[in-house]
Amino acid sequence: MKVLITGDHAGMTIRNEVIKLLDELNIEYEDAGCSCEHSVDYPDYALPAAEQVASGEFDRGIFICGTGIGMSISANKVRGIRCALVSDVYSAELTRRHNDSNVLALGERVIGPGLAREIARTWLETEFDGGRHADRIEKVTAYETHQSKQEAGEL
Repeated sequence: MKVLITGDHAGMTIRNEVIKLLDELNIEYEDAGCSCEHSVDYPDYALPAAEQVASGEFDRGIFICGTGIGMSISANKVRGIRCALVSDVYSAELTRRHNDSNVLALGERVIGPGLAREIARTWLETEFDGGRHADRIEKVTAYETHQSKQEAGEL
């Protein structure tokens, strides 16, 4: 598994904790987050990172900002991204098992470093159940495809 981790200025502490976890789990990753303390715009990090995940360059992404909301909204604008904003371990497990999420959004101002590690570990180690859940994912993908064709004037 290859993971892209990114974040804005408000997610640096949690991002560093998740990077330590990725190192401990021997998971290949790239850090595309900001390395500054001044305010930056989350879409500038979330959108290019989501495109890299959607293209298949990375298997999954972990996106972190103050609340996780901005990263999640931005990432989900990219076709093929299923980003879940998670603040508990149970949701981290189910978003992988049932929704095959490929991006995890975390909020540093919402959860602490210890919980962030637990959420990320659970999300990274949980597999997609498939079955009836795959049928549901296919419906979302079909909708995205239809919308893209409609916007391109192909329909």
